[in-house]
Formats: sequence, structure tokens, C-alpha cells
Amino acid sequence: MKSTSKISNTIILIVRLLFILLFSYAAVSKLLDYETFERQLGQSPLLSDYAGLVSVGIIVIELIVSGLLMFHKTGVIGLYLSFFIMVMFTTYIIVILNFSPSIPCSCGGVLDALGWSEHLIFNVFFIGVALIGILIERKQKHDFN
Repeated sequence: MKSTSKISNTIILIVRLLFILLFSYAAVSKLLDYETFERQLGQSPLLSDYAGLVSVGIIVIELIVSGLLMFHKTGVIGLYLSFFIMVMFTTYIIVILNFSPSIPCSCGGVLDALGWSEHLIFNVFFIGVALIGILIERKQKHDFN
């Protein structure tokens, strides 16, 4: 049982680190080229009226979630928020793929190089990663009660 707990803790640590890396990298990339990020959001038919607010909000949320994931007490909240954010980003991609003309990706950094379909696969992968982390956290909480 002890080795299972150690493996679970290691998996949770890896999941958290992956999301910290993902969200920190994305936020910093967007900040470094903020004008491009905001302009690309402005080209979205869904977000054009709110590009300024959404651009700041996304960066702030990504940084806050990264911070939450760094600490044991807030890590579970960070995992749930990571899952929710990735589901929202994925839903946006599905809408763009099905209902909009070519819209540039406003993700920042190397993620800009992905096409919409590849980005969809990337996001679905990270949704799965978040689910794994959440399920392990819930199982551990259940096992300790």
C-alpha cells in the first residue's frame, strides 16, 4: 500500500508540474508578445468585442492556476481549474473549427505553430492528464477518510 501511495504522489506531482509548465510558459509567451496576442484575440468572431479584457484575464488566470498548483493545500483546486480551463479552451477550438473561417492561434510560444486540429489533440491530452490527477487526488482523499 505504501508503494502505491508513493506512485500516486509521484503521478500527482508530475501532473501538477506539467500544468505549471504549460500555463506559466503560455502566460509568459503571451506577455512577451502581448500586442500580437491581443490582436489575434480581436480577430476571433467570438471574442473581438472583449479582446482586451479576455487577453488580460487569460494571462492572469494562467498565472494564478500555476501558483495554486505549486502548493499542497491549493493543488487540488489548481487541478480542477486546470481541467476547467482546458475544457473551455477545447470548446473554443471546436467552435472555431466548426463555425469560423481561419483564425490565427493566440496561444503563444511554440503552441502557435500547432494547427487547430493538432491543438485540439494537445488539449484533449491535457484534459486527460488533469482527470488522472483529479481521480488520484480523490482516491487518496477517500483512502485517508
